[in-house]
Amino acid sequence: MVKVKIREMTIGKRLARDRWLYLLLAPGLLYFIIFKLIPMFGVMIVFQEYNPFTGFLDSPFVGLKHFQKFFGGKDFFKLFSNTICISLLNIVFYFPMPIVLSLLLNEIRHERYKRSVQTLVYVPHFLSWVIVASISYVLLTTDGGIVNGLIQNFGGSKIRFLEAKEWFRPLIVIQSVWKETGWGTIIFLAALAGVDMEQYEAAIVDGAGRFRQVWHITLPAIKGTIIILLILRMGSVLNTGFDQIFLMSNSVNRSVSDVFDVYTYRKGLIDGSYSFSAAVGLFKAVIGMVLVYTTNWIAKRAGESGIF
Repeated sequence: MVKVKIREMTIGKRLARDRWLYLLLAPGLLYFIIFKLIPMFGVMIVFQEYNPFTGFLDSPFVGLKHFQKFFGGKDFFKLFSNTICISLLNIVFYFPMPIVLSLLLNEIRHERYKRSVQTLVYVPHFLSWVIVASISYVLLTTDGGIVNGLIQNFGGSKIRFLEAKEWFRPLIVIQSVWKETGWGTIIFLAALAGVDMEQYEAAIVDGAGRFRQVWHITLPAIKGTIIILLILRMGSVLNTGFDQIFLMSNSVNRSVSDVFDVYTYRKGLIDGSYSFSAAVGLFKAVIGMVLVYTTNWIAKRAGESGIF
């Protein structure tokens, strides 16, 4: 009877009944409309030779010219390989770190000590990439850097961490791990807070040690969260982070540090090729959407819930 009455209610009555819920929804809805939906009108410039002085409507139509230039250019494969390489390294080495740290924090039984450790690992997240890059420079520069100073004290020779191409990608991954691992534990610790403690008590009665408790209780409890975050992560495979890469790149390591984010900035804002840079951005967005749908489909085929 209740379901029938709800279906018979008009839209106006439903809006009036749930007005406070819709009011809470309004700020988030406005955000997506203003900053996500309305700017989509600008996607049309990827098919134009956009000129800021003539505007969207009067700029000449060029079709797929910018995509042909992008895919046929000499920079495409270098940009694609550099971006994919850094993203895969982050997925392999950075993505599991919040999970591991969450499991370790979950095993701490002293609440005050646990909160102190959590606070300390959260702090790097609030530092800007400018500060992180500055810290890296102070530690790793060959001109008085602390790390190179220690290497020389032990009889070694200076290592050009900031200039050598082979060190660029490891440094990017290490920076990401140091800065964001602690912040990433928030979601997993929240998921772990919902685990029924009676399961651990039953496991202890059955003789299960700490490792078996983690393997058979803790990890299954956060498996769904891990899969959802991995699916979302796949959507940003071609987004390596402009600030970090831009600050750590230089003319010496350009062959491995040139990624789509930096390339878009250089072409769009420095060279003024707005339509071309928009085409690169659209390519990234489409690939991200395809990867999210594909990963979600694989997860559902494997018996998981996915995100939609």
